[in-house]
Formats: sequence, C-alpha cells, structure tokens
Amino acid sequence: MKPPVPTPSRFQPFDLLATLVAVVRSNGSVVFANAALEDTLGISRRTIQDSDFALSFTEPLVLRNALSGLNRNEFAVLRYDAVLKRMNRELLPVHVIVTQTDHPQEVIVELLPLEQQARQEREERLMDQASANKELIRNLAHEIKNPLGGIRGAAQLLEMEINSKELTEYTQVIIHEADRLQTLVDRLLAPHRRPHVVGDVNIHEVCERVRSLILAEFPKGLKVERDYDASLPEFRGDHEQLIQTVLNIAHNACQALSERMVQGDAKLTFRTRISRQVTFGKQRYKLALELHVIDNGPGVPDSIKDRIFYPLVSGREGGSGLGLTLAQTFVQQHHGLIECDSEPGRTDFKILIPLP
Repeated sequence: MKPPVPTPSRFQPFDLLATLVAVVRSNGSVVFANAALEDTLGISRRTIQDSDFALSFTEPLVLRNALSGLNRNEFAVLRYDAVLKRMNRELLPVHVIVTQTDHPQEVIVELLPLEQQARQEREERLMDQASANKELIRNLAHEIKNPLGGIRGAAQLLEMEINSKELTEYTQVIIHEADRLQTLVDRLLAPHRRPHVVGDVNIHEVCERVRSLILAEFPKGLKVERDYDASLPEFRGDHEQLIQTVLNIAHNACQALSERMVQGDAKLTFRTRISRQVTFGKQRYKLALELHVIDNGPGVPDSIKDRIFYPLVSGREGGSGLGLTLAQTFVQQHHGLIECDSEPGRTDFKILIPLP
C-alpha cells in the first residue's frame, strides 16, 4: 500500500535552508524537494515529486543501496560523494548525507555541493579567525595600555630630574615611542569603542568618496575605474565604517601598485554587483551586495596569503598590519564577509553584505 503524501507544511522549514534537501520514500520516490534543490536541478518541485530520486545521479545504484541499508537498519546516517545531474546544466559534484527520520518509510537526503562545502569551511575559518582576532586585540591592547602610561610618566619625571642634554635625548626617545605605541593601541581599540551608527547607505557614494581620497593621495600614474550596477538599492549600514573599510583595502592596493604607478599603468577598479541566492556565514540570502576592489599589482605574497586578515601582518615594510583586520571587523558588523583572490597581476578583494 502506497503511503499517504504528507502535507507540504511539514517540510516548509526546509525551504529556508541553503542546503539541497529531498525527502524520499524507502523506494526512492520523492515526497518533497526544497527550493534550493529545485533551483539547482533547474526543474520544478512538481516535476521532482514522485520521481525516482536515484535517477538524478550519474550512479543511481549508490543511493538505492543506501536506502536499502537504512530499511534494514544497518546504519542511521550514511555519507558519500556523488555527481548530480541537472537540466541543461553542467554536472554538479556533491556530498550526500542520507538520514533516517522518525517517520517510517521516509528518509532525508541532503546534498552539499563540494565547492560550496569548501567555501563554507573557509568562511567558518575566517569567522573563527576574526572572533579570535577581536578577543586577542582587545586583551593585548588593554595589557599594553595600562603599563604604557606608567612608562611615559616615569620618563617625564626622570627628564625633570636630569640636567644633561644627552640624557634628555634618551628620555625623549622613551616618551616618543610610548606615544607611538599609544596611537597603535587606540587604533586597535577604535572599532570596539565607537558605536555602530546605522543609516541609509548608497554603496556608490561610498566608492566615490574613497575614489576622490585615493586620487588626491596618488595623483600620478594611477587610473581608477568604475564598474557600477546602477540597480543596487540602498541598505541600512554604517556609512563611515564602510568608507573606512573600502579605503583601507584601496589604500593597501595603491601601495602595492607603487612600481606600476612609476610606469604609469597602475589600475584600480571598483565593481558593484547584485548576488542572488548567495550563501555565506552559514545562511542563505536572496540578495547580497557584491563589491570588488581590484588592482593589477604584484599580488599578495604567498608567505602571508592565508594570514592577511590577522592583526599586525603586513606585506610591506613599515606597515601596521591593521587595515585589513579593521576592514574585516567593520564588514562583519554588517553581517558580511570579505574574501580575497590574488595572483600576480590581479588581486580582487570581494566584500559581500546581505541586502533586505
């Protein structure tokens, strides 16, 4: 006897997931397919329903064997890699998770695109790294700040007690270096002190402001191109934080472009786009702002490629190594993400921010 088809409302929460999900009967026929799976396969869920889900794979027998094993209670969960067939699209390698449910004769099949899985793992590392960086910075800054005032004060008192000009020069070095460290500490603590001021933001106004600042500082040998998507809507965000974010990235790019500026062929590009049905931060968004800051410089050195968002890591001599760390902090306060793709001749920093 064929089991009754459950009401769709039982499975509505699956439509909120970025993961591809199908609920199938023990014989492999589809009870429900979520929106993500529907989009990926390129066919409607009405067409998917009641079809043999095993035929959606290049090797149907693997899923059929998995379902048989579940029916015999050989395991509760099975994982394997497979290749998913799609309507008029390229094949998609996926990681398959087959799980028993509380309902008899009913199984959940989750599909994670392998590229997406690697991306999610990379995003999780970035988020964990950013969280650790934030805690490290705050603790380190406070630990430095407390004795720093004492060192500076002691140097000032010592300077008042000595009459030798040569010895005074030493105390001035101590005071100067203490002030320099105080400035560094203030920069480390700045994003955590300043309140998050939210208002309507036009990302192109942000880009234009940064463009004018960059051209004022680097007037020769640099071309700044715009490639804007005029359909991008305004969104709620901190205007000043976003200016600082884009400026930090663009300023780093321009410093890397110093040799090309001498040659007169340095190029910096601001590109905006709308991303649809994008997943980052373990969440799926219908729309997201995609802002690229692209330069034609030498690329990020291989030695620091995996650490560029760490505090105090810099690719140039004399750099503070705080620009990208602060940029990452500001973007995460907008529930967004920064990614970097770099090779000699092209470095692309991509900022993703969810849109309403």
